[in-house]
Amino acid sequence: MGTGILKGLGVTLRHFIDTYAEDLKYILNKSGVQQPRPLRRQSPKNRGLVTVEYPRERLPLPENFRYVPFLVYDTEKQDDKCTSCGICAKVCPPQCIWIVRTEDPITKRPVPQPKEFYIDTTICMNCGYCAEFCPFDAIKMDHDYELSYYPTQEPHARLVHDKSRLTKPDTYHASIHPTDWHRELADRAAEEAKKKAAAEAKAKAEAAKPAGGAAAAAKPAPAPGAAQPSAPGPEKPAQADADKGSRE
Repeated sequence: MGTGILKGLGVTLRHFIDTYAEDLKYILNKSGVQQPRPLRRQSPKNRGLVTVEYPRERLPLPENFRYVPFLVYDTEKQDDKCTSCGICAKVCPPQCIWIVRTEDPITKRPVPQPKEFYIDTTICMNCGYCAEFCPFDAIKMDHDYELSYYPTQEPHARLVHDKSRLTKPDTYHASIHPTDWHRELADRAAEEAKKKAAAEAKAKAEAAKPAGGAAAAAKPAPAPGAAQPSAPGPEKPAQADADKGSRE
């Protein structure tokens, strides 16, 4: 009776002692170069501490980790990639996205740019549909999961993110999603090559048109005073002439 409890306490004691042994080995490192302390994970073969001492230690996040989305700002064009098409809001399962489109003050026509963009993080389930269906790669999933706030701040203002808080440069997107970023660059290069080929084909077609016109213009014109051939009149059928003669 009680042997299982004693075995469990023995495992805990062994990990407790190994933790200090590993720390002492790390401190007395004689290599001259202080290596960063390896992050520990829970494993039966692990020695010492089996937890990550957050926030002092953080496990590296995988590239496809999904949290609250953010809007991508094009640093090359100095403009938002979002065109306020509204596809992200339509495909969002919990309907946590709403957009106000910019309107031209003179013509009152919509401008392809969001005036306001909101995401309610209290109901966002981080599914990634908005980033997957966006045709302009203007919205991506963020890695920032530390969104806590102080009780003195207004909860609604902290949990409903507006456009200014959601917008981040494309360099940030490249740093957390390198594979996705390289894919976008490859797709952009292929699209530009396709447009260039189409423009070259159109230019060749335009260059071939004046050649036919020049040949027609090179045909010699009749000399001044020369008799111009008269236009042929309508010919009467032979049967109609025979009928006229018989009547006469």
